[in-house]
Amino acid sequence: MVGNAANYTSNDWKKDISLAREAQIDAFALNIAYKEPNIASSLPTAFSAAAAMGFDMFFSFDYAGNGAWPKDEVDSLLAKYAAHTAYFKYNGKSLVSTFEGPDSADDWIDLKNDHNVFFIPDWSSLGAKEALKRGGGVADGLFSWAAWPWGAQDMDTYTDASYLQYLNGKPYMMPISPWFFTNLPGYNKNWLWRGDSLWYDRWVQASYNKTSADLIDNTQFVEIISWNDYGESHYIGPLHDKAMEAFTIGKGPSNFAKDMPHDGWRLFLPYVISLFKWGTATITQEGLTAWYRLSPGAACASTGTTGNTASQLQIEFAPHEVVQDKIFFSALLTSEATISVTVGGVPQAGASWTYKPDDHIGIYHGSVPFSGTGAVVVTLSRNGATIARVDGKAIESVCTSSLYNAWVGSATVSGSVYASPSLSISKQACVNGTGVNNFAGLCGFACEYGYCPATACTCRQMGKAVKEPPATGVIGYPISGESASYSGLCAYNCNHGYCPSGACGTTEVPLTIPDVSDFSPPACRAGTGTGALAGLCSFSCTYG
Repeated sequence: MVGNAANYTSNDWKKDISLAREAQIDAFALNIAYKEPNIASSLPTAFSAAAAMGFDMFFSFDYAGNGAWPKDEVDSLLAKYAAHTAYFKYNGKSLVSTFEGPDSADDWIDLKNDHNVFFIPDWSSLGAKEALKRGGGVADGLFSWAAWPWGAQDMDTYTDASYLQYLNGKPYMMPISPWFFTNLPGYNKNWLWRGDSLWYDRWVQASYNKTSADLIDNTQFVEIISWNDYGESHYIGPLHDKAMEAFTIGKGPSNFAKDMPHDGWRLFLPYVISLFKWGTATITQEGLTAWYRLSPGAACASTGTTGNTASQLQIEFAPHEVVQDKIFFSALLTSEATISVTVGGVPQAGASWTYKPDDHIGIYHGSVPFSGTGAVVVTLSRNGATIARVDGKAIESVCTSSLYNAWVGSATVSGSVYASPSLSISKQACVNGTGVNNFAGLCGFACEYGYCPATACTCRQMGKAVKEPPATGVIGYPISGESASYSGLCAYNCNHGYCPSGACGTTEVPLTIPDVSDFSPPACRAGTGTGALAGLCSFSCTYG
């Protein structure tokens, strides 16, 4: 967010770049909104610092923040920077992205040609199919902003699959974000999406996207949202006191980023980025990361925050119905270790690993519900000896000034190690997956044995392939009223001994073409309001 960097000096840029390079990040996407007052002063400083550090930048033109960018203004910035030595290139072209702006798609026909641009916009408001049509197909690839789950669900990959399906081999920029909470009335924003295990889940999903057999995968890029967007709580960069203007301009009830570091989320980035890029990675130092909110979800009920947001045509919930009152932890290890958690000195029962890597080498992840108040201590031990410890901020029973933001801490294990998983990503299979609604059981069974179609299921864990149950010879089909999305799963599952009558049968029947995707979350189809709002609500609720 260049707007948040208005007071950055060259040294500030260099410090951030140094941290990004340590995390194996290749470039900063520079989000710039039209008429942002510091563009003229910040961009020269940023590019100069990047050039000095051997780092890259690229533009992400924000068409939503202050309105659409005029074509001539974009042209001027590209003329000045697209050929810069520190501008990120892809296949010899200067990569440019956007945040929205599909109504300006035609501008990019000339802009691409004039400045040798590889254009990969975020036009998520349209979806992948319609986005690819804009400007006569001007997009060379697409970036999605769908980085957060709906309601009380964990993150799925249906939107990713939709993009990959329609892109049909064109590059996809996959979004990965650890968190989302904002309460900035000045920007008409006050909602959260579930964070919880999101940071772990999305990196697993990024690796699986590389191997899914039912799609032409070209997940060429991952964009982390974000480095320094403090007002939406998904920053992974360092805290800068001089970069907090959003809380004043946005009239926030507090600076909910203050004293809430997220640096720990960078600790394992070199490992997961290497897995994504090369399919394998080496552990040279073990470590532990832990994160949690500082109060129970129901404690901030008076702040007006919602889980989900009607501004995105989503059904809204009370926040405590969406977020989980848990302490989350991940560890990068070469052999298993024991995790334990205390709050106020009281052990939290049930702290354990939900996911363990094959060969015991890789990232372990888990969580524990918290109860009570006081300082949080997360400890990693082997053979009864502590090897890493995170001492975290205290959990309080009342709503804190951090509201629904996360506190993140990390610790490294002393001594160096050298170990890699025995199997590369390309030789692994899905061993744990799920699906929404009626797909949950089908995906849960099939994904365990490596058949986890990304168009219908979400893989939650990869590892050494599990031997399939013997084939039965039973040919399965979707039952009446279902779509082709069930076909592959019914065929596989019924042939391997799991043929649930609520989804599959052994008689082929005509398939239904649904008018709404089987994988879309629930949406409002009817509603009303009181008094003068009755008619307005009746009309708008019909459309979500």
